[in-house]
Amino acid sequence: MILATPGPVEIPYFVRETYLRDTIHHRTPEFKEILLDTLNRFKNITKLPYNVFLSSSGTGAMEAAVINTVKNKALTVNAGKFGERWGKICKAHGIEFSEIKYDWDTPALVDDVIAAIKEDDSIDTFFIQISESAGGLRHPVEEIAAEIKLINPDIIVVADGITALGVEDLDTSNIDIVVGGSQKAFMLPPGLSMLGLSDAAVERIGSGRGFYFNLANEIKKQSEGTTAFTPATGLIIALNEVLKKLEDIGLERHYENTAKRHNAMLAAIEAIGLSIFPQNPARSMAAVYSEKAEEIRKILKNKYEINVAGGQDHMKGKLFRINNMGIIEDNKMAYILNSLELALEELGIRKYDATAVKIYSKEK
Repeated sequence: MILATPGPVEIPYFVRETYLRDTIHHRTPEFKEILLDTLNRFKNITKLPYNVFLSSSGTGAMEAAVINTVKNKALTVNAGKFGERWGKICKAHGIEFSEIKYDWDTPALVDDVIAAIKEDDSIDTFFIQISESAGGLRHPVEEIAAEIKLINPDIIVVADGITALGVEDLDTSNIDIVVGGSQKAFMLPPGLSMLGLSDAAVERIGSGRGFYFNLANEIKKQSEGTTAFTPATGLIIALNEVLKKLEDIGLERHYENTAKRHNAMLAAIEAIGLSIFPQNPARSMAAVYSEKAEEIRKILKNKYEINVAGGQDHMKGKLFRINNMGIIEDNKMAYILNSLELALEELGIRKYDATAVKIYSKEK
């Protein structure tokens, strides 16, 4: 079965091989060396001076970012299931927040964010997704962050980069915290989250809040090559290998490959008569609108052994999502797209003529 969901993604063999090694205790010089090396390499991804790993899903890192940074009031952008989550986390902790809400296919507008900040000077932290994977949407985060810093440089900008880190070369010069997750572009099993932090973020965090998710404790401990609590050693060791692999490929080349593959897959999907859902598609996936989304998913899984993700909430049955994160061979993507076209023929939507593969090969 090909796992073509936008997280968890398929785990390459070189990653699986790391789990055949002897287990290393987390309070040893050997693991300290690996942890420090991995944190140092991860800086090339976030381009931020501080980086920490948490043994949790990406949502754990989101929660850590919220409870450790908001002092007065948060402003959140909700354009999907994961943008909505910022508000849910705030509510769970009794943190005051305002929310700017958009349709799932619509990127946030700079003017809307700036207007909200100008109207309420109690806002001290801003939360947004870079890639909102519920609808495959890319927000103009870099532009929004730059404008926020012009208005009030003391506002901490937090970006969920769970389906953006490792996908594209992000400009984090105006972002204070970026969140990542192991099961996306880093091609690992779920269970490890990451945060890149600016000097301003670390200053805001101070002595930190919470117990397990106290970021001040983790920043201090991990800078020394240890952790506040038992870490996910296997995932950190595997991440070390992934980062080395991406460096061997070349990060710039990897990002270019991801972008070219994304453009080619979108062109192929549109060429066989399907519609790309978001107005500004994220490179992490293809989010495709179809009233027969579930029938298409069922055929892909049962006949062609391809598992693609469906829509969520009100988009369930109307959306399916194909992964574009990680290292994906062209022949595998071509097979997925060819199978999609065959599924459309089986449903009587179009006659198969190998258009998807032809367009993908031409554009790639």
